[in-house]
Amino acid sequence: RCSSRWTGNDNNVINLIIIFLNIKMKQTILSISGKPGLYILVSRGKANLIVEKVDETHKRMPVFASDCVTSLNDIAMYTNADDVPLTKILADLYKVENGGEVSIDYRKCPSKELRDHFAQVLPDFDQDRVHDSDIKKLYQWYNILVKNGITDFENNTEASAEENEQEG
Repeated sequence: RCSSRWTGNDNNVINLIIIFLNIKMKQTILSISGKPGLYILVSRGKANLIVEKVDETHKRMPVFASDCVTSLNDIAMYTNADDVPLTKILADLYKVENGGEVSIDYRKCPSKELRDHFAQVLPDFDQDRVHDSDIKKLYQWYNILVKNGITDFENNTEASAEENEQEG
């Protein structure tokens, strides 16, 4: 026999927990190898994840263990010193671009122009280990996030750090 009873205050706590979990879920932005674009983690099942595409369609789909899934919070770029988390680079790019999309045509511009622009964002990036394709992918992801109103990059980093501390 269960001795605890639910009260009105308990419902408020449960609602706050649900809101908190929804916020945490929305902050988990994923890249899936072999699939274009970015995805938001919606739910977790026993054998899969349910993700939602970050675009105007908001299409939901399952992702299985055989898919290579990476959280943007787990990605970093090489510099001449320490690796820099992608979320910090996205925040710096947001400041350089004044909150707008990338100002250069990164798909067609010459390598020198692409690297010069990226040097404004991350001045000490490793010229040998960071390829043009890495910069183009970063700019593509940044534009997707900005178009869809996901621009609070620094808080995503803090939430990820708190989550990792709780898990560890």
